[in-house]
Amino acid sequence: MARSKLIRAPTTASLPNNLRIPSTTPSLAKSLGRHSRQALVDLALTWLDDENLTSFPPYLQSDARRDNSNDEALPYPAAETIEDVRQVYVDFGDRKGGKREVLERILEGDWRHGITLRQLAMADLRYMDDHPSSLRWTALELSRIDARQHKPNDASLTEWSTSIPRTQVATFVKALQQEISPLVKAHYHLSRSSTLPLTILRIFVLDTPYQSPRQSSEIFADSSRIVYVAFPDSCPFVYTSMSTSPGSKATPSSNSVATDSRTLQRLVRDAVPKALSRPHERYTLKATALAAKNLPTLLALRGAGRTTAAHGAFSIFADAAVEGSPLDPRPSTTVSAEEYIRTGENVFLVDDKENEDINSTSKSIPKRDIGPEEGHQLSPASKKRRLATLLRFGSSESPLTPAPLDRVDIRLLDPPSTAKDQDDDHTTNPAGSSSSPTVSLTFTGSDVIGGFRQLAELGIVDPDKMPSWMTGEEAVSTAVVKRGRRLRSSV
Repeated sequence: MARSKLIRAPTTASLPNNLRIPSTTPSLAKSLGRHSRQALVDLALTWLDDENLTSFPPYLQSDARRDNSNDEALPYPAAETIEDVRQVYVDFGDRKGGKREVLERILEGDWRHGITLRQLAMADLRYMDDHPSSLRWTALELSRIDARQHKPNDASLTEWSTSIPRTQVATFVKALQQEISPLVKAHYHLSRSSTLPLTILRIFVLDTPYQSPRQSSEIFADSSRIVYVAFPDSCPFVYTSMSTSPGSKATPSSNSVATDSRTLQRLVRDAVPKALSRPHERYTLKATALAAKNLPTLLALRGAGRTTAAHGAFSIFADAAVEGSPLDPRPSTTVSAEEYIRTGENVFLVDDKENEDINSTSKSIPKRDIGPEEGHQLSPASKKRRLATLLRFGSSESPLTPAPLDRVDIRLLDPPSTAKDQDDDHTTNPAGSSSSPTVSLTFTGSDVIGGFRQLAELGIVDPDKMPSWMTGEEAVSTAVVKRGRRLRSSV
């Protein structure tokens, strides 16, 4: 009798959580090997929770008897009960040692039959919590399309434009899967961050599983196929990131969508607002020109806190260094910004005149000299420069910047020319020339805006002539500049 052929029927369903990756896959060991010993122990104990046992149970002696396998010669014989497995990892956590023994115990012992996609997703999110700067995130604004159709004098415009869609998690993931499934096969894992006020969606994208020959198991641990989407609480912004590793290479092919990282990210970005949309309530994602490797930075600059619109010089009011508001016509009862500079919890005196009157009304404010070294007075030029820097950058000094940017990209569209040529160009060609050369500048470091501030304090650059996007006032990390102005529509 002829053996029947295996038939694989097409389906739009997502990849199941219990799909197992062979434990002998080298890329799987490399992915789990990024974790510390304690993180591996915590992951194993989480997998052994009662609520997770049905999804990915460990390999026990009952499984060995059913498989008719003799594991007595193996380095990690199968345990008898779940409690025995738990006790192994509790002992790992109680004593010191290397992470290699924990990793080998997981892959060659308790989960020798494979690691599921959900387990791998949980491991990736744990690594993200332990290393918040491991990925580069891009902030996108969730905007309602219907608001653009209203007239400017419509009273409901503000309410509509700032509305945040509400949906159930299962409904959103199902709608997102329907948007992506016609093109690629994907696995979805939604989790709440244990350290930040946001929810993270991990999407692993796979080419159609009906390829011939079948895909290697290495592809399931390929980090270049993973897209992260973070949803901060009560905030009309979305953060996206592509997971990449030094060993992963994204090479597009004729029948592969997932291996092209740009196409993959654009596919997910287009699907997210559609999944959040409902009839007569459509949303879209708009670029914000902000990208950073630090999620707390995005939460501070594009989050639900009050600092969303209080950067640069306006941070004086957000940090309560000066009472009142810049729009308040009433006179303030406190000292002005020209008299005090605030650094962290201390307020430093700028001008020495009328010290006695000021100190009599603010004895609770600590005072110290702001010279470059303790015990040295600043020159009048240095005081003037410090004051100008304060007025442009605000009250936060670079060592205490709450939202540091590690990278700032600038593209200058102006052609190199003299001042006279620029004046002539303003009159003859106001729109500019499309063939103008582009000069790209990239500033990198632990805190780029803080570095700009230090340059201004040292007198290397003039703070009065610095644009607002260099002082942190606009909270952007990408700027396309033409004739000294940032083009908002081009970033």
